Amino acid sequence: MRFPRILSPRASLGLLLAIGASLVIAPSHAQTFDPRYPVCMHVYSGANGGGGEWYDCSFTSIPQCRATAWGRAAICDLNPYYPVDAPPQRLRHRRTG
Repeated sequence: MRFPRILSPRASLGLLLAIGASLVIAPSHAQTFDPRYPVCMHVYSGANGGGGEWYDCSFTSIPQCRATAWGRAAICDLNPYYPVDAPPQRLRHRRTG
């Protein structure tokens, strides 16, 4: 007894390409961290809260973030995407003479 083929090789290849194209074309997520601010608050919303966890990167200092996070399931961290200035280069003195 032979089992019937469900999809031909050509049809399965087409299906695979269609799935791959839909993954590429699907909208991407917005950037999680706002690089304009140095501090982010990571808010945890549990299963009973109805939402997932999210970041609020709109703080200029850790104390400002902690004041907002007080009483919530949240922590404050430095923003990993905030551009930190490179340390200044040391001037080299040339010896004359």
